[in-house]
Amino acid sequence: MFETDSILPPQPERLETLHDREYRVRAYRKANDRLLIQGAVRDQKPPGLYKTDDPDPMTIHHMQLSLEISFPYLEIVDATVHFEAHPTASCPSIIDHYSNLVGLSIARGFTHKVRDLFGGPRGCTHTTALLQAMAPVAMQCFWSMRAAEAKLNGEPNPISGRDRSSDDTWKRIIGTCHVWDPDGPHVAARMQGMPEEPPLFLRGRLGELAAEHEQR
Repeated sequence: MFETDSILPPQPERLETLHDREYRVRAYRKANDRLLIQGAVRDQKPPGLYKTDDPDPMTIHHMQLSLEISFPYLEIVDATVHFEAHPTASCPSIIDHYSNLVGLSIARGFTHKVRDLFGGPRGCTHTTALLQAMAPVAMQCFWSMRAAEAKLNGEPNPISGRDRSSDDTWKRIIGTCHVWDPDGPHVAARMQGMPEEPPLFLRGRLGELAAEHEQR
């Protein structure tokens, strides 16, 4: 379904691997007003590092987190944490504390709220890091949710099938990165009503599909 090859740069030659940390986050449409976002973080040590005759990698952390989020308000309505692998018997005692995620909005300010609630000794370092990686995925789902609804209803894809200048969903991401600087040229152009072109990844893929069609 998805590409699963490594997204890392090529491994440097003659360097010994010491650690591998992997994040995986996936979002699902649960209903027209609900997102389910599931994430996991896993830390592994390479074979033979801690025990020279061990042929397999050793998993030292593996935490899983599920968030149910209202759409389009982006408020967490349910949160579930599971520890698949952990270094001490007392690690899972913090799991119930993450129920305090319920009721939080993952819009701007979420990172600060997470640090206040779960930073340092108030949480699990790895679960909190995973949480910070998961929140932006919900923001990525605004147009995906609309595209999914359009597909279900047999309507044109809203991200490529029409002018999006009349839609103000984009205002939710003002201030989230340098492109969306509230005082920058990109935001100024949108505020002036200038139409936005489809994103580069979509334009590139549409071009590839068109070329494939011509070759048939």
